[in-house]
Amino acid sequence: MRLALLLFILVPVIELSVLIAVGGEIGALATVGLVFLTAIVGVAIIRTQGLDTLLRAQDKMRRGELPAAEVAEGFMLAMAGLMLLIPGFVSDSLGAVLLITPLRRQVAQTLALDFLTKRMNMRSAWHHRQGGFDNADATNVFDGEFTKDAEEAKKIDKN
Repeated sequence: MRLALLLFILVPVIELSVLIAVGGEIGALATVGLVFLTAIVGVAIIRTQGLDTLLRAQDKMRRGELPAAEVAEGFMLAMAGLMLLIPGFVSDSLGAVLLITPLRRQVAQTLALDFLTKRMNMRSAWHHRQGGFDNADATNVFDGEFTKDAEEAKKIDKN
């Protein structure tokens, strides 16, 4: 909680300091123009990269694979978009780093792999505590038939 409060106070102070320094060098109007330009260019890049990520995720789902890396990459793109929309050059720089495709894909792949590994280890430990994979939920299997209405039930009973 203290870290969040510190960041909530420190980040705007750093952004304002950099904006004032840049504004002193190139002028206030040019500084405001650069802030708007980075936001517009960033959103345009995110739209194209986000669509590419979405298409890759859909392709993986069609093949029956888990699109974990694509989900992580999409989250990172959302964070990049947020950082590019926040006025300031420091947040714009961090957002631009997240837009570097090879870097973002490598980080997303690592995050997804770590998450899936931890999830599978937790699942494996749970099944082990339950008596293994073979007899998990074996006592909850019921045989039966389901019908929507009485007419269908009569047809089934006749057979």
